[in-house]
Amino acid sequence: MRIALLHTGAVVIATFAELTKEHWGSTEVLNLLDDKIVADLRRPDLAPSVPRRLVSLAGAAAAAGADAVVLTCSSISGFAAETAAAAGLPVLRIDEAMADEAARISRDTGGAIAVVATLSTTLTPTVALLRERLALSDPEAGPRTRVDELLADGAFEAIVAGDRATHDALVGDAVRRAARTAQVVVLAQASMVSAADGVEVDVPVLSSPGLGVRRVASLLGLG
Repeated sequence: MRIALLHTGAVVIATFAELTKEHWGSTEVLNLLDDKIVADLRRPDLAPSVPRRLVSLAGAAAAAGADAVVLTCSSISGFAAETAAAAGLPVLRIDEAMADEAARISRDTGGAIAVVATLSTTLTPTVALLRERLALSDPEAGPRTRVDELLADGAFEAIVAGDRATHDALVGDAVRRAARTAQVVVLAQASMVSAADGVEVDVPVLSSPGLGVRRVASLLGLG
């Protein structure tokens, strides 16, 4: 099989290369990148162009023989269904497995979920996805589950400037704050994985790449 990964930032490509090699066996991986999407989602004049660009990228994946597309960025996961319909091939969300695990932990503990992001354009769709999966896992209690939202101010600017240490420190501080009042912490962006490695808290800290790659392997029979 050939699976296309649709990225909005080059910084995550190496992470996914390692994970897909480990969990997808001999599956061919095609990387497609539009590194302006996240910035353009914040611009009223360019945000409307994003759905068309995703369809175009998915079409390129189909033309290249891809059997499925995986959206690796939570900022665009909400466009999965319409992209799949237009491109005519499966489009999977890398963060769905993470959201399901957060919903399970919240259901089992009765506690809140905290979402940490470096951009509001990622925070909003991640919270929406959590609400969707919470409602599916527990139609009665799910919608009442508390979901806290925290922005790690300055972290996005740091990673764009190539300052991974500052990014990780700012995200780490936000994770520690979030963990004080929640039973599970969700990292909204795949690029935040390295920040979690240096943080010790008493609750699970979830990120999308590992959970998502394993979910795709299970769904598509890879590896």
